[in-house]
Amino acid sequence: MSSPDRSTAGEGLQSLETTLATVLGAIAGATEAESAWILDALGRVAAEDAVAATDLPPWDNAAMDGYAIRAVDVAAATESTPVRLEVIGDVAAGAAPGVEVRRGTAVRIATGARIPTGADAVVQVELTTPADASGAALGPRGRDATGPLPAACLVHRAMAAGASIRRRGSDLRAGTTVVRSGTAITPAVVAVAAGAGLEHLLVHRRPVVGVLATGDELRSAGTPLGESGIPDANGPALMALVEDAGGDPRNLGIAKDRLDDVKARVSAGLAGQPDAIIVSGGVSVGPYDHVRTAFEAYGTIDLWRVAIQPGKPFAFGTAPRPGGGPPVLLFGLPGNPVSTFVTFELFVRPALRKLAGLERTGRLVDRAVLLDETPKGEGRRAFVRVVAERDAAGSPVRDDRGRARVRLAGGTGGQGSHVLSALAAAEALAIIPEAVDVHPAGGEVELWWLDRA
Repeated sequence: MSSPDRSTAGEGLQSLETTLATVLGAIAGATEAESAWILDALGRVAAEDAVAATDLPPWDNAAMDGYAIRAVDVAAATESTPVRLEVIGDVAAGAAPGVEVRRGTAVRIATGARIPTGADAVVQVELTTPADASGAALGPRGRDATGPLPAACLVHRAMAAGASIRRRGSDLRAGTTVVRSGTAITPAVVAVAAGAGLEHLLVHRRPVVGVLATGDELRSAGTPLGESGIPDANGPALMALVEDAGGDPRNLGIAKDRLDDVKARVSAGLAGQPDAIIVSGGVSVGPYDHVRTAFEAYGTIDLWRVAIQPGKPFAFGTAPRPGGGPPVLLFGLPGNPVSTFVTFELFVRPALRKLAGLERTGRLVDRAVLLDETPKGEGRRAFVRVVAERDAAGSPVRDDRGRARVRLAGGTGGQGSHVLSALAAAEALAIIPEAVDVHPAGGEVELWWLDRA
């Protein structure tokens, strides 16, 4: 994260670092742990180490379709002088072998099927030819293992002991830690947990977040706008952002620009025992901005304005949790949709990730060159929405120093804090430090990819 280069104390603005430290410092720890079925655990964070309940594989099994054999029986096999083996049975995946491989015999076997007693190798079907009892070929060289079981097979290559066999416990041993505490549960983690015989994982509860939009002009999607209404973008956007960050969003609706309505909805939100409440709009100093007063009716406000662009109006505080426990985090975000998005990204998302049990709360940082000249507000750190130049394969184009080449999303006129189309097109945030008033075309920037945690 860039360091401030110019004092903003004269404007009463807090630095980004101070603001984020205040927000994260108000969080005592992650949400409590609960047991979740492995699919319900997806997207959550492990609250304790999880160990394998079984060996993986639980028994020796075939790595491919073919025949289970004794390696010594085919030691002399070549392409021109194959070895004939009597086929004495068939083993499907999931079935217990009912035969024992003895000298001069083979058992047809499917991928994943248990290795029968006596066998120490599997010869893939492509290296065999089905044969009758006399050893005469029944058709062309084997290409699949379907159809009736042949009386014999011709093996065209010598096989080493252990060939094409997955040994018991070669992946995991029972009692081995397969999921570490603090690990985000991804589809791959679900796969290894399930393969290790685990039906449930102990994970942190998803943070519960109340979302409230404010503004007399706002209308819910699908509602007639009337003469002076606009569709509410912030409420749905924040609900989506909360869910994407691992939280459980709760819709508190749209409050009118009246203190009593804002207070009533905040009060109702607190009654739902959330971990946080987010209110968009009403956090500036206008005659209809009531969020700060509403927050102070139930808790305390620690921050008011931040030296960033967009998103200077920002309120943060805490309120006692009804019934006791960790305090409820209170976030007041600006009303302009892009400002709402950026302040969520900078402050709310890291808080939700910490509540969810993750140690690393920020985005992965990259370097880039911003190809467009970009003016910004004096003394404020700017987070501009950008898209990457991409090659024919779809990968970001990088210069000889490994820096991605990016341009302003929506063109040079698309960076207003109300421009939703540019926000939707953005792939990343490019950061212009406080001391730079006009970023020069081709200058280096820090880059946060919006699809990378």
